[in-house]
Amino acid sequence: MDRETRMFAESHFRGQRGRLPSRAFSTPDHVDFIEKPDSFSYTDFFKGYLLPNVPCVFSSAFTEGWGSRRHWVTPSGKPDFDYLLQNYGDVVVPVANCGVQEYNSNPKEHMPLRDYISYWKEFIQQDYSSPRGCLYLKDWHLCRDSSAEGVFTLPVYFSSDWLNEYWDYLDVDDYRFIYMGPTGTCWSVNICGRKKWLFFPPGQEEALRDCHGGLPYDVTAPTLLDSCQHCSRPLEVTQEAGEMVFVPSGWHHQVHNLEDTISINHNWVNSCNLANMWHFLQQELRAVQQEVSEWKDTMPDWHHHCQVIMKSCSGINLKEFYHFLKVIAERRLLLLEKETGPGEGEDIEGAGLGPQQATFDIGRIAEVLASVVAHPDFQRLDTSVFSPQPKDLLQQLEEVVAATASL
Repeated sequence: MDRETRMFAESHFRGQRGRLPSRAFSTPDHVDFIEKPDSFSYTDFFKGYLLPNVPCVFSSAFTEGWGSRRHWVTPSGKPDFDYLLQNYGDVVVPVANCGVQEYNSNPKEHMPLRDYISYWKEFIQQDYSSPRGCLYLKDWHLCRDSSAEGVFTLPVYFSSDWLNEYWDYLDVDDYRFIYMGPTGTCWSVNICGRKKWLFFPPGQEEALRDCHGGLPYDVTAPTLLDSCQHCSRPLEVTQEAGEMVFVPSGWHHQVHNLEDTISINHNWVNSCNLANMWHFLQQELRAVQQEVSEWKDTMPDWHHHCQVIMKSCSGINLKEFYHFLKVIAERRLLLLEKETGPGEGEDIEGAGLGPQQATFDIGRIAEVLASVVAHPDFQRLDTSVFSPQPKDLLQQLEEVVAATASL
């Protein structure tokens, strides 16, 4: 990131104080296709898509050097089952049954990859049907395994990836997934196969909710025809082999495999959608509190139990969110300390960041952290064991923001 881009981004968020930014950009009527890597910079992506929070599709030229595209696919463009069996056959993978719906999701089981591939081959031979239903390999954390080296190279456009930076720092987990499945199953790069995407801009999903506030399992179901008349027509994308789809925050989307498909997917958070994450966590906490509100006056430590439930349902609560902000903030502060000059670089080893990006990140963390510290439920937490104390960290970040304004 250069200084001009940073100033442009800061003006976009100015005065938001950790709230969701108003839509300063119009919602597109189509999804742009980015064709040539050599003429499309990180700044182009940041200004044109990441900051406005709109989807785009990158051509297969952006991923042509990936090991997975060379080794996982046959010359005819189909999954190379022999290679996958030889290299990963004994790995246990999570598999979802797309033919069964439980609580608006699919039940999962775990099996060796060789068993799933055996099922997949039979599914193809039986004209894409099976008494076992349509099974989809989903959320396989292959990248945690050393054997995943060379599978893909993280594109520079997605180098500011706080979720995986945080989990890599803790050495616990990651948000990098492999998906495999036959025709008819449901950020994402197609290693082989084709997918159909439907995108609803933020807010449009409200017209699709049922009487209980739930979102539909399938937005194309005939029962939703009346509901769809009250929202904008979704943006439709057909993703070909090798192409990469950027899925922006808050866009309700549905994906359908048109062919036998293998894809690599990332969930991520960074300075541009940090306020979205904070907004989501507040919504999740309110939902938990509403669900158990009848015990508020009789349950000891009711607020603490709400945090426990929130962690169980969402994978994170307010305590861990603070730790997440702290880790990223301290890494950005360390990066700035190591820089001897203003610089314009984008490629600091380990984070893919330069000083301008780090400065922008610190400013965004400071704004969101100020909102977190002021939140009544955060103030109920026992923060005596936090190091540094939230208000001390906030003060440090605000001082750095003031000191680097002219950087």
